[in-house]
Amino acid sequence: MAWTRDQIAARAARELQDGFYVNLGIGIPTLVANHIPPGVTVTLQSENGMLGMGPFPYEGEADPDLINAGKQTITELDSSSYFSSADSFAMIRGGHINLSILGGMQVSASGDLANWTVPGKMVKGMGGAMDLVAGVRRIVVVMEHVEKSGAPKLLPACTLPLTGKGVVDLLITDLGVFDIDRKGGGVTLRELAAGVTLDEVKAKTGASFKVALQGAEAA
Repeated sequence: MAWTRDQIAARAARELQDGFYVNLGIGIPTLVANHIPPGVTVTLQSENGMLGMGPFPYEGEADPDLINAGKQTITELDSSSYFSSADSFAMIRGGHINLSILGGMQVSASGDLANWTVPGKMVKGMGGAMDLVAGVRRIVVVMEHVEKSGAPKLLPACTLPLTGKGVVDLLITDLGVFDIDRKGGGVTLRELAAGVTLDEVKAKTGASFKVALQGAEAA
């Protein structure tokens, strides 16, 4: 069976390393905070001006002044700090964030990402995505493998307006995990979700990809 959204987030959390400064996008990425591995300490950064975000509050304990970039209520830590969004974007643009986990609408075989708008649909703005893909050291994208219509989202080239060209390092979908070589080396399938077959991935993927499955999956 394909991974659930929560399982996608749990797999993405395995990309976190101790001491990392991490920015999480909206949607599936926000769930990653619930799956930080034991023994790993990361500092979550939000482009609306907070460093050191705590977990989601319990019912009845939410503070409406404490929100992440996706406008979800969060909690603070003893080590939390606050600053202007200009300072927050200076951290991002200056290369001080180790990892960003973002949602995606489309990803191309060369690592292009489209995740900020669909032509003809009103959006509030591009948010911080363009700065994140340009300034953060490593970009992981999490998304469902196909659209509701069944159309693939991993494509030879994106058809939606781009957030960035050649910016994605790793793609995690409900079907598996794909390495993407930004320098033109293409896509490599590294892991399959439990119960998902290689034939299913091939049928639901628009881009060509190599296969180098790890561990027992490679048998």
